[in-house]
Amino acid sequence: MKVVLIGAGNLATHFGRALSDGGHEIVQVFSRTMEAAETLAKAIGGSPINDLSLLCSDADIYVVALKDSVVKELLPAICRGREKRLFIHTSGSLPMNVFCGYAEQYGVCYPLQTFSKFRNVDFQHVPCFIEGTSEHVLSTLKDLMSSVSHCVEMMPSDRRRKLHLAAVFACNFTNHCYTLAENILKRENLPFDLLLPLIDETARKVHGTSPHLAQTGPAVRYDENIIDGHLALLEDDVDSHKVYEAMTESIFILHKSSYEADKMVTTPDLI
Repeated sequence: MKVVLIGAGNLATHFGRALSDGGHEIVQVFSRTMEAAETLAKAIGGSPINDLSLLCSDADIYVVALKDSVVKELLPAICRGREKRLFIHTSGSLPMNVFCGYAEQYGVCYPLQTFSKFRNVDFQHVPCFIEGTSEHVLSTLKDLMSSVSHCVEMMPSDRRRKLHLAAVFACNFTNHCYTLAENILKRENLPFDLLLPLIDETARKVHGTSPHLAQTGPAVRYDENIIDGHLALLEDDVDSHKVYEAMTESIFILHKSSYEADKMVTTPDLI
């Protein structure tokens, strides 16, 4: 297929490479900065542009891979004169009908993965969730995404938004906790690498069991001596102190009933 890629950020870079490797022709790469457009176009093909008025009108599909906050603003310029072409966005949180009134055929291709330009990702193993305005659009998107991923599934906007929410907890918030942990270690001149075996095992565990069952640590049993000691160490780190308190409370509440049930079984009746 002839593809116009609108965006040159992390996701656009990986998606564009996957489409190019999948045998699709990248016709144009748009970015607000010509440098970014040129860098990506050099890697995946196509003409770099930084002016939406220069978008061609004969591509098979237009992939909008931009920040959610600018998509609505730019859609009139992206779709004008190309209303009968197929448009998709790649967002986890934007509804499909954001294109309504601007295009006749449209859909969503949402790759569920974290992307950074400095990291290679095997796109074939990235789950991709599609949605379309018709069976024809869905069939086209299925063919497109099956050329780049082994895992393609249809998912409506309301469920995709909740999947994206879950992904924020599982990825973005988790990575932020890594940053807080790294800051604690830096203050003691300790390398973050010390935590990598722990991080890896934590991730491996949830491949075989529920995260709820895999939870360990002082918050599960509300070990106040350890918790109070940790909070004392964080007195001068207000942000980490708040996160520790909130996470501890959340973990304890979620595990309180099962922990108390275990105590009733394992603790002798002293009454």
